[in-house]
Amino acid sequence: MELRENDIKVLRALRDAGGTASAEDVVQKTGLADAAVARASLTLSEQGLVKEQTAKTTEVFCTEEGHDYLANGLPERRVATVVRDAGGKLSVTEAVQQAGLPLDFVSIVTGWITRKGWGNIEKTSRGTILVVSKNPPKDEDEEVLERIGQASIPVEELPGNLKQAADRLLKRNILASKERVQRKLQITPQGVGAIPTQAPVDEVSGLTSEMILSGDWERVHLRAYNVSSPVPSLNPGKYHPYLRFLRMVKRKLVALGFKEAVGPLVETAFINDDCLYMPQDHPAREIHDLYYLKHPATASLEPWKGIVEKVAQTHENGWKTGSTGWGYKYSREEASKLVLRSHGTALSVRSMLSKDLQIPGKYFAIARCFRPELLDRTHLTEFNQAEGIVLDPSLSLRNLLGVLEMFAREVARADKVRFKPDYFPFTEPSVELQAYKEGYGWMEFGGSGIFRPEVTEPLGIEEPVIAWGLGIDRLYMMNQQIQDIRQLFTTDLEWIRQQKVG
Repeated sequence: MELRENDIKVLRALRDAGGTASAEDVVQKTGLADAAVARASLTLSEQGLVKEQTAKTTEVFCTEEGHDYLANGLPERRVATVVRDAGGKLSVTEAVQQAGLPLDFVSIVTGWITRKGWGNIEKTSRGTILVVSKNPPKDEDEEVLERIGQASIPVEELPGNLKQAADRLLKRNILASKERVQRKLQITPQGVGAIPTQAPVDEVSGLTSEMILSGDWERVHLRAYNVSSPVPSLNPGKYHPYLRFLRMVKRKLVALGFKEAVGPLVETAFINDDCLYMPQDHPAREIHDLYYLKHPATASLEPWKGIVEKVAQTHENGWKTGSTGWGYKYSREEASKLVLRSHGTALSVRSMLSKDLQIPGKYFAIARCFRPELLDRTHLTEFNQAEGIVLDPSLSLRNLLGVLEMFAREVARADKVRFKPDYFPFTEPSVELQAYKEGYGWMEFGGSGIFRPEVTEPLGIEEPVIAWGLGIDRLYMMNQQIQDIRQLFTTDLEWIRQQKVG
């Protein structure tokens, strides 16, 4: 069989290494590129001259916190040393402070000191006292930290007791781990016999004009190519998959005749809440549901001077809407407060206030919104909403349900859709959209309804207005069967690279 120059180099490197070597060692010994060694090893493996072996290892290395403890000692060691140097007894808080640690480390260090048997806790009238009678010997956690140092080591190479220590440090975020696949190449007896005894002929991968002019092209050996050999993967630039999804939704709505509404991320409470007939003492306006700005804290309501008076009267007594209102004294100071936009409906208000408003008309927005939510698999403090309104004298609830079903089936690719009665201060009737996808389950997407007269009439609109505000992040989750909303904004480049372009 005819071997290429690189094939021979790899075979000789393996023979000289005793028959087996890692791919990295072969690269170092031959001076070839990683891809060249990969191509040669594939060819040799197909010819039965080399065997490939792969082994997975878990490497551990210090986190930023771990490097700090490597230089200065584990928190429990630092506190134990302080107590021992102070005579063996010291207030827990004082010991933590003298060790240069934040006070939130109190429970951490006392827990580890008692668990490791370095000392104990005494409750006295003066408070909690930490007792350390002698300087503790170096323990397994510290030994692992020293072994790793500034590098990384495979967990598999650690003794059993130190593996447990490494596991503890991983749970404490002092160490981190990564999976590594190591490739080893082993030369077969046939491979040893295939190594030529004479010096290899220099190979070239292409002809140059100099070779042709000098006649050297007749004496060189052209390198053969194996087109089935693996090549380095290429990761061309492309849109983030979620951004591409948002663009698709925008194009679909524009094709249906919708116009896009835009607005600021910072709104007055007047636009964000009051125009939507949300009373100023509503629980959703508390600091645990809205982000209020500190500097500046308020803005002028002068641009909406005439509208403010109508909205104020609607809140107080119903104005001309036929409602009794909320029956409280409307505060313009409260209305002028600045908040981060908490829902996309604020953009619908801006659309209805615009001098360019058309009736009949259709408007939408993909709005960035902010709420102090508790983070979980379906909630973020910063999220996107697909917001929309349609103004038309002939509209009814049936039209709204049709729009919602379009979002569920065409955007989220849901298999089943259901509507649940809901309540919002600004719509009546109000509907919650829920959808189901086989293999994924049910998910709630958001609310909708027909704007109440208390919303539309103060803004000068007499026609019915259907409105919806859907969590488009969740629509994408069901579309792609993603279980955790945080995956949409991940920094995991490998996941992003694996997503299809189209």
